[in-house]
Amino acid sequence: MSEEWPGLNQLEHLLKVPADHPHLKEYWVNSSPKTIVTRAPARLDVMGGISDYSGSLVLQLPLQEATFVVLQSDPSPILTVVNLDERPKDAESVFTMPLADFVTDDHPLTYKRAREYFRNEPSRAWAGYVAGAFLVLMRELEVSFTSGSRFFIHSRIPEGKGVASSAALEVAAMMAINTAYHLELDPRSVALLCQKVENLVVGAPCGVMDQMSSVFGEKDRLMALRCQPAELQNSIVIPQYLSFWGIDSGRAHSVSSVNYTSVRIGTFMGFRLLEDMADTNWGGYLANLSPSELEQRYLTHLPETMQGADFLKRYGTTSDTVTNIEPSVTYPIRRPASHPIYEHFRTQTFGRLLQTGSIEDATLLGELMYQSHASYSACGLGSEGTDRLVTLAREVGSSNGIFGAKITGGGSGGTVAILASRDAGPLVQTIAQTYAAETGQKPLLFTGSSPGAARFGAKQWKQ
Repeated sequence: MSEEWPGLNQLEHLLKVPADHPHLKEYWVNSSPKTIVTRAPARLDVMGGISDYSGSLVLQLPLQEATFVVLQSDPSPILTVVNLDERPKDAESVFTMPLADFVTDDHPLTYKRAREYFRNEPSRAWAGYVAGAFLVLMRELEVSFTSGSRFFIHSRIPEGKGVASSAALEVAAMMAINTAYHLELDPRSVALLCQKVENLVVGAPCGVMDQMSSVFGEKDRLMALRCQPAELQNSIVIPQYLSFWGIDSGRAHSVSSVNYTSVRIGTFMGFRLLEDMADTNWGGYLANLSPSELEQRYLTHLPETMQGADFLKRYGTTSDTVTNIEPSVTYPIRRPASHPIYEHFRTQTFGRLLQTGSIEDATLLGELMYQSHASYSACGLGSEGTDRLVTLAREVGSSNGIFGAKITGGGSGGTVAILASRDAGPLVQTIAQTYAAETGQKPLLFTGSSPGAARFGAKQWKQ
């Protein structure tokens, strides 16, 4: 290590980023009065997925891949965000702005204007996941920032794979801000505020499971979260005879994609129709309607699709605060509205079987995953790559220790979760190799687990 950069040997060891990285040389300040390190992991969506915004139970496994944030305090009210990873050619590596830009006429900037600011220049859109935390804190908690920060970001989470890389970045950043500015936010508040960053500043209409997973995940356990709005239940220990893997399909996933957004809008439209039929709202969450009640009383009365203009004329809007219905768009209704009702039941059953069952129940667990995958596809959130990976898993079969597989997260590409026996790693590798040979893709394999951001905490750096 060069003596010119005292203290950076710790950073190099932690982040595996060389101390002579050009951006470190330019922006790192050895005399900074405060340096804080936070870490937030990715997650594998085992069950629940897109049903989180409908109040479903979700089961999430924190992965070993994580994002690290190093925050240095800056006495000047300037925000600097430095990405230490290799960036696409059309993306900036350094973002700088005066925090005063988030204030106009003595009031915090509106979320709409902030979205436009980051979206209008795609090369800096990534910075909204960090900078947006400051605006959310200004607007939601009336926090006033008189000093700034320098953020150094290193992520081992691949982007666009459906394992919540954006949530990990938001959580790691918010955890660092919480400590640096002595905000005393509890971990649940951190997760909920991070969801607002993604919904209101970035403009991606995600539910809360990603942020909660990144905050509260426990190593080798499934986080059980009832999303009404964010009720943690007892985590589930993964039995020693079972293990979960993730295989990346090579097809990019995005929760801001048209398919995901259309399905979400269709779900809330369907919920509004069901409320009108039943004169109740099931506690405000669609997942509280049972599958049997849906089929016996309502399913046949739900239209397959509905024009946005027709819905708006009759109902005005839905209860969703982060999406907007386009009058000219025809939305799917019956499938998206049914999915969270069945998925909530599947996820509850999956969790109980995992806790009380045996290896003989593994095939039932796998069938629940296959059902979930089929339901995603019926909603229009499947993809050729993820379908092929699930088919390959099914072909290997439960007799060989591959019990189930499903698309994860928001669907439309991304990663497939696989449930298998503990010693089935070579078979999972074979599935990935077969897929690679067929498609020319080189799928990433997600293995291993790690604790969430709350367990890691915020480390005060002593130089």
